Amino acid sequence: MAIPYLSAAPPRSIPLRLNPPKALLSIPDQCYGGSHYAKSLSKNVLSWCSAANYVRLQDGSSKFFSKSLGTKHLVKRRTGVWRCATIEEIEAEKSLIEKDARERMEKTVETIRANFNAVRTGRANPAMLDRVEVEYYGTPVKLKSIAQISAPDGSSLLVQPYDKSSLKTIEKAIVNSDLDLTPNNDGEVIRLSIPQLTSERRKELSKVVAKQTEEGKVAIRNIRRDAIKAYEKLEKEKKLSEDNAKDLSSDLQKVTDEFMKKIDSMYKQKEKELLKV
Repeated sequence: MAIPYLSAAPPRSIPLRLNPPKALLSIPDQCYGGSHYAKSLSKNVLSWCSAANYVRLQDGSSKFFSKSLGTKHLVKRRTGVWRCATIEEIEAEKSLIEKDARERMEKTVETIRANFNAVRTGRANPAMLDRVEVEYYGTPVKLKSIAQISAPDGSSLLVQPYDKSSLKTIEKAIVNSDLDLTPNNDGEVIRLSIPQLTSERRKELSKVVAKQTEEGKVAIRNIRRDAIKAYEKLEKEKKLSEDNAKDLSSDLQKVTDEFMKKIDSMYKQKEKELLKV
């Protein structure tokens, strides 16, 4: 049977309907912090390009955004541009908080030590004069910065100024201090006789040292509180998880306990010196 011949007709021109490109991703108008971007479909992102920790997202109206892929830690860089906070940046912030807290605690301990040294115990110690300030050419300066202070024996101190013209000023400063010492100025040096403390005076000074100790502990607790607030701020910014913040607070408590023990040890040693007859 003959097969009918099929002629090759020219192809028909079929009109194609070009659909707009589908959105690759949707983000809201305000996505700072990245915690609620899934709830809004107000921005349909059609394309993106990335570099380092930046991802630039382009929507149909040619406005650019930056979004962190795989993290919610977004930081606003400038209008319309966003940048993710890297792990390195977060670690740097945590380290700064820890470093600042430790340095402030160390300064607190040094202040307490200086205060303790200024409390005389009945035995000569050059550190007793650490807090004495002298008006030197119109400027208040520490006595130890303009004179050599030594303890030739256990019951006296010797103050030898580098500038002999300051002897009168130094003598006046010592008299006006709370050390209750009478300086002996011979025109070359100043000698200080350290009298033995009475039992009543020892108890009074012991109370002073106890008060200084408690003030130091309060300062340490305040430093810890400030550091914890800084951690809580990072948590609110979604840079730390709740567990991370708790771990850091626990580590900070260990540091706090360390400095509290230092203060207690210093107090016990000073109290022993005061009450020793």
